Amino acid sequence: MAARQLRRLTLPTHFHRPILPHARHLSTAQTNCHRFDHETDVLIVGSGAAGLTAALRAHSHGLSSLVIEKDAQIGGTSAYSGGGLWIPNNPLAVEAGITDTPEQAMTYLTSVIDADTPNDTDVRRASSPARKRAYLTHGPRMVSFLRDRGFAWRLSPGCPDYYPHAHGALPTGGRSIEPDVFDTRRLGLGEKWTEAIRQRPGRSLPLFTYEASSATRMGSSWRDVGTVLRVLLRSIYLSRVRRQIPVTMGKSLVAQLWWLHTQLGQNPVLTDTALRQLITTPEGAILGARVATPDGERSIRARRGVLLCAGGFARNQGLRERYGPAPANAEWTSAAPGDDGDGIVAGVRVGAATALMDEAWWGPTLRDPIRGMYYFALQERARPFGVIVDSSGKRFMNEAEPYTDAGHHQYARKAVPAWFVFDWNHRKRYAVGSLMPRQQPPAQALEAGYIHRAETIAELARQIGVDEDGLQGTLARFNEMADCGVDRDFARGESAFDNYFGDPTVRPNPNLGAVRTPPFYAIPLVPGDLGTKGGLLTDEHARVIREDGSPVQGLYAAGNTTASVMGRTYPGAGATLGPAMTFAFIAMDHISSEHV
Repeated sequence: MAARQLRRLTLPTHFHRPILPHARHLSTAQTNCHRFDHETDVLIVGSGAAGLTAALRAHSHGLSSLVIEKDAQIGGTSAYSGGGLWIPNNPLAVEAGITDTPEQAMTYLTSVIDADTPNDTDVRRASSPARKRAYLTHGPRMVSFLRDRGFAWRLSPGCPDYYPHAHGALPTGGRSIEPDVFDTRRLGLGEKWTEAIRQRPGRSLPLFTYEASSATRMGSSWRDVGTVLRVLLRSIYLSRVRRQIPVTMGKSLVAQLWWLHTQLGQNPVLTDTALRQLITTPEGAILGARVATPDGERSIRARRGVLLCAGGFARNQGLRERYGPAPANAEWTSAAPGDDGDGIVAGVRVGAATALMDEAWWGPTLRDPIRGMYYFALQERARPFGVIVDSSGKRFMNEAEPYTDAGHHQYARKAVPAWFVFDWNHRKRYAVGSLMPRQQPPAQALEAGYIHRAETIAELARQIGVDEDGLQGTLARFNEMADCGVDRDFARGESAFDNYFGDPTVRPNPNLGAVRTPPFYAIPLVPGDLGTKGGLLTDEHARVIREDGSPVQGLYAAGNTTASVMGRTYPGAGATLGPAMTFAFIAMDHISSEHV
């Protein structure tokens, strides 16, 4: 019902178009042997950050574009995200006096991505030197382009590169940026903007990513309480005094891009319009696409090219089982519904090569004790007073390490599930998902096994089926190391990235605290993800290429539809959206230059 109401809404008169109309509004055109229902210069499949960026860039080149979206709402996983972009040498950092260069960033990427995978063909192809250089060259241009058109950015202060000891890293931050707060009333939809842009369940405050670490440890210090109060006051001031509907993170990212899109008089985003197949010439060049709409199938002619940026296949159980590590479960992902590989499948059918299909933006994931949904456990495991163990009760990772590494280690250990074991000191200081500090877990969460509680470690081990002696021995050793402040086994707390999500009030190591104060808790962790990172192989121009390296004429791709330029790693906050938007930007530049 909401989707039907959405299609009847209209923007203010100065926008001159219906909101998210059906494909029934397409006109008819015809070329050669194919009859088309509509023509455009560029067909863009997917309305996330990459797709909307591409539409804006196409317009700047004088190209017409049409964005199609299979769901009733726009934004996809971009709207779910923290909205951050990892863009070395970005203009905000330059203006802030942060020293960085493309050469330094290239050194860092090469060190992080290539060091451990010198013979990995998939990494060599997806993260070639040419693709890395293109990303580092055009990322700052993309940020400036959007800012010049009214997009409001801000630095994510202090957010370090994820491998701060690597050559070329910026351990004190400067490469991560995020959207500033945006008033969705500017969209002209009032409260109904939530029907247009994809939302996670529940309401959220206008919180910036760099405030999240402090806000979720509000039980630790008055400074962290102050962060929460600052966010609450910001929300009250903007909503009640300024009469705004403020959003941040991924919602701001998508809302700002869509607002700019409508301001330019662009063609509307066609929702409920799914890609069925690409249309080609006998020689294999792309002519356009066949799409499914509520009124039947339609053909769209793309005179200059098609850009596939429809996400990965995180929600496709069959593809996950075919390509990924086992066990696999599409429910563990944080990707939006509809992330089921349509763009990848369409590309493969016209001869595209693929790479990194066994990879994802991994991370330990728990069931939120309050909401019951799967939750990407970014900060909980980095805090003091907790450990992650396997069924033998043994640790097997630095709990505070970058999340993709943690996911790799969980699969390598065959620790599915692993167990996050923590004590009352953790519980009284830090949030766990939506469970606030000191808040008692709901009875239904305990009954469902989302969280376990016991007065002794022995009892807890029996509850969760972990070897009791192994867990007791692990905690005895861990507690001794925590008291000394040095993790001799996994070096937890020795990097700026670890410390970023730690607790600065805990000394001598902000990531280490003994697990000895009852009651004790345990939460099962599965290897979830922020989306898959394998897909169509593309070159430095974002052209989709075949196994022999030749481009599929007229076909481009960006985002999780492609094999990531980041290889098997996650170099910094925003390493998903940064390349997605940059290569969408690059694609439009190349399309424009190809037809001069």
